[in-house]
Amino acid sequence: MPAAERAAPLSATEAAALFANLSDLPTLVLAISGGPDSTALLLLAARWRKAQKRGPKLVAVTINHGLRPQARAEANAVHKLSRKIGVAHRTLRWTGRKPKTGLQQAARLARYRLLGDEARKLGARHVLTAHTRDDQAETVLMRFVRGSGLAGLSGMEAVAPLPAVGDGDQWLVRPLLDVPKARLIATLKAAKIPYADDASNRDPQFTRVRLRAVMAALAGEGLTAERLALLARRAARADSALEAAVDAAVSGHAPELIVPKLGVRKPVVSKPVVPKPRGAPIEIEGGAFRNLPAEVALRLLGRAIGQAGDEGPVELGKLEALYAALAAAHGPFRRTLAGALVTLSHENLTVERAPPRRGRASKRP
Repeated sequence: MPAAERAAPLSATEAAALFANLSDLPTLVLAISGGPDSTALLLLAARWRKAQKRGPKLVAVTINHGLRPQARAEANAVHKLSRKIGVAHRTLRWTGRKPKTGLQQAARLARYRLLGDEARKLGARHVLTAHTRDDQAETVLMRFVRGSGLAGLSGMEAVAPLPAVGDGDQWLVRPLLDVPKARLIATLKAAKIPYADDASNRDPQFTRVRLRAVMAALAGEGLTAERLALLARRAARADSALEAAVDAAVSGHAPELIVPKLGVRKPVVSKPVVPKPRGAPIEIEGGAFRNLPAEVALRLLGRAIGQAGDEGPVELGKLEALYAALAAAHGPFRRTLAGALVTLSHENLTVERAPPRRGRASKRP
């Protein structure tokens, strides 16, 4: 019997627990596409809110990417359901030219940007999405295939900064992240609520679709979505411990370094410091850097390059190659990565903004 047929609907008690820590917020934006997962999110959130004497205002938002002819009808269906269960709804459209390559990633970022803009207009700081345990498993497997490190294998976080929004004051909340998709479908069937079927979710040109076929085979060998999600939780736990160790290294050896994930994790510092502005030189005592555990030193180096450079996040493979070259260096060392210049002398490791490349000077701030 298929898992979807064996799965039980979510009980009222289970549903209430999913949203319990959101009760004191003024407004919640629900990202609802009309598919089974997001339709279940809409239904469960509405039931939870109706059972509360007080609580946040719910606003369902549907993004029409303009990529499929069915999108308009799906948005209208979400609107009708939202009105029926007492939730405000609005549809936003992704306009402009669409890229020929990387379409899914571009659509994802556009979706988050539009959701963030709408949330800001509503005075909301939290956007809820319907990512499930199955999505988490797919994410972990996809990152494993791409060679991600421990942070990547941690998968998606239940609460994270909203992507494509630069102010760090809006949050993406995934209340269904540990819920199997089959239980959401069972919940909708029990309530006799229809949902949209996006054919692109079966299009093998997309990596996630191909990996779903692989996951079905892996599940037969015991590597189920539940076990991949468990791997993500364990990796996240280990990653958090390593980041705490890097914070301690920052405190002891580079206290002026800006700590990432602002608002998520506080830096560990021994005394108040004023972080250097992004791009300013960062100095770390060479002997202390060499004595750090390799993973801690690697992450500390990555933070310094990310702060001093101007070419965005550092690729893990390139960072590892640079660290290996540093570890093997027996004399002065000088190399650039991600817009940062890394110099090692006997006394200090210095990371600073790299000089402009020829022909790029006008693009530098």
